[in-house]
Amino acid sequence: MIKSTIAIALFASLAALAGCASKAETIGTAGGAAAGYGVSGGGALGTAAGGVVGYEAGKQYDKQHPK
Repeated sequence: MIKSTIAIALFASLAALAGCASKAETIGTAGGAAAGYGVSGGGALGTAAGGVVGYEAGKQYDKQHPK
């Protein structure tokens, strides 16, 4: 039950982020969260930390590849 609640919260936050973030930031956040989930064995802290790291990676990508 707790893992499904975390997954719903994660996807809701990703949907909200998609409205105000670039494509690279959104993909970085989703990929980082998935990687954090896998590395931490499904832990909420690992998933959140992975999402933050992925978001920052997306921001750096956007800085290095201006449109």
